[in-house]
Amino acid sequence: MRITLNTSLSFLFALTATLSIAAEKAPLTMEWQDEMLTIRGDHLPGKTIEIWYLEAYCRDNSHTTHWRDHTVVEHTTRLVSRNDVGTRIELQCKVDDGLIVDHVLTSTHDEVDIRILARNPTDTRSQTHWAQPCVRVGAFTGTGADDKYAYLSKSFVFLDGKLTRMPTRDWATEARYTPGQVWAGPGVPRADVNPRPLHPDVRSNGLIGCFSTDESKILAIAFEPYQELFQGVIRCLHSDFRLGGIEPGASLEIRGKLYVVDNDVPALLDRYHRDFPRSQSLHQK
Repeated sequence: MRITLNTSLSFLFALTATLSIAAEKAPLTMEWQDEMLTIRGDHLPGKTIEIWYLEAYCRDNSHTTHWRDHTVVEHTTRLVSRNDVGTRIELQCKVDDGLIVDHVLTSTHDEVDIRILARNPTDTRSQTHWAQPCVRVGAFTGTGADDKYAYLSKSFVFLDGKLTRMPTRDWATEARYTPGQVWAGPGVPRADVNPRPLHPDVRSNGLIGCFSTDESKILAIAFEPYQELFQGVIRCLHSDFRLGGIEPGASLEIRGKLYVVDNDVPALLDRYHRDFPRSQSLHQK
């Protein structure tokens, strides 16, 4: 068999394509230490995503009150388990009001699935109404620390059924603490959200996200139920999950997703609606 230059080049191109596809399908891996969840993947823009997991558990009546003196309910988190390949992590949080919150995080090549069970074993209602996983997106968006708001133009929510980049219309600028932007979740009293500027518009869904440096990928986050969507001040985006003050002896299941997918917005929306089938009815209220 005679091997020509064209044959060799074709083989190399095919091998390169095969390796690239294999890298894309390799699972994301996770590590958790000192309140930080690190997600890694060779196919990730920026190679890593860091999440302050969890930044805080929070009380209600939080929009106009002092963050540390009133809003934050102290907690501790411990690593329960991590599988050998880093695709499954279990965490447990103990909140100072007695709430116990178990987290199971499972990764594939393009998402992290989050299952949360919050239970109140005490004889009094929990003070904790919501919690903050803080997703750092600076590396993903390719925006440096020297301009900590450069990532804003890469970030989005959905308004009027359309992906809308930040800063959106009617951008709020006044609050107890500035800057930042908050969108209250369905049925959540606006007095109970983050003490940052509160956007007046209603979102079309519970997704918040951003584009990668070259706009080839989207990172998006969603929880149900959720307290708020939040554009933060340390190159971060939040979908903060809702707890609502769990009654004595009661429990609550919460589901979350972190997607890292190709820049195909209709496909992302289809996937989100399959994962969160109640979302459309919730956001029509």
